[in-house]
Amino acid sequence: MKYHYLAFIGRFQPFHLGHKHVVDEALALAEHVIVLVGSANVARSPRNPFTFEERAVMLQDVYRYEIETGRLIVRPLDDVAYNDIAWTTQVQREVASTILDHANKGGVVLHGLGDYKIGLVGYGKDGSSYYLKMFPDWGSENIKPRFETLGSTDIRTAYFRGNATLPHDNCPKEVVRFLDDFRTREEFTRLVQEVAFVKEYKSKWAQAPFEPVFVTVDAVVVQGGHVLLVRRGQDPGKGLLALPGGFVNPDEPLRNSVVRELKEETQIADTKGPIPPAMLSSFLEDSATRVFDDPYRSARGRTITHAFLFRLPERKTLFKVKGGDDAAHAEWYKIGDLDPRDFFEDHWFILQEMTGI
Repeated sequence: MKYHYLAFIGRFQPFHLGHKHVVDEALALAEHVIVLVGSANVARSPRNPFTFEERAVMLQDVYRYEIETGRLIVRPLDDVAYNDIAWTTQVQREVASTILDHANKGGVVLHGLGDYKIGLVGYGKDGSSYYLKMFPDWGSENIKPRFETLGSTDIRTAYFRGNATLPHDNCPKEVVRFLDDFRTREEFTRLVQEVAFVKEYKSKWAQAPFEPVFVTVDAVVVQGGHVLLVRRGQDPGKGLLALPGGFVNPDEPLRNSVVRELKEETQIADTKGPIPPAMLSSFLEDSATRVFDDPYRSARGRTITHAFLFRLPERKTLFKVKGGDDAAHAEWYKIGDLDPRDFFEDHWFILQEMTGI
């Protein structure tokens, strides 16, 4: 065969016949295929409705023989938003560790990968195979699409609605069975509700001459090894952890907006009572302010946020906080105890970038 190992990266939300075509072609080109399932570390949402474990089950059901014989290997791949270098490094490490583990299980002791022909396989349907150019040391195979119009977004749109449509013609029968069973779960009902909320939200702008771009602010507030977070009380993302923040009013500067949102959502106070806006502003590190503008960061539409870092003074006791506005609660969390799968949208990645964790 042309390769010892070919790696295929995707979110597979869900795994459909277009994905299967790529995997089948890869199996014809390589002795072993590594499927890296992306977005393994994000909360369940309409865009990422299925966990890594659930997507792994889809693949295991479709490729049971290939997985049992070691020809197909499924591994999780975390998102590393806003940092292509870190993401590339993660892919390199995951592929290398997979090959080394696989070889060791077969009784072969490897001290490197020099004797192996490794490649990446991409799906030529759209720009999703851009990563093929990010690994010059590996070969690359851009598979010609067999299902030109097939996409996971359309499948999810038809599925997550009141009268869910199962993708009999677009997904392997094993995946259709999984989706049929998933319809009976509480998580499905919750996602349907969130999809309906976003649809209604967007309908308010349907008559606009062009799609609106929203401007928001988020506060990254740290004190004594803790970060201040709120738990969302409303859709989208109800129940998930988020940074205090919100939409910018038409008549206020961004800096004033983030201070206002911080006070409204957390009612932050010290021993003397609520902290005045001027004092909160004094804790800002203006040089750390960053813009986060991934076009797909919010289901509500194109939303550009400005994150501000508040570094509060070290004290024996943390400042008092209490949930307010649309936050179910506000609370201090130990940074080392956080799980990215508990976070709303890209707030975990914003926290990573702003604090260096």
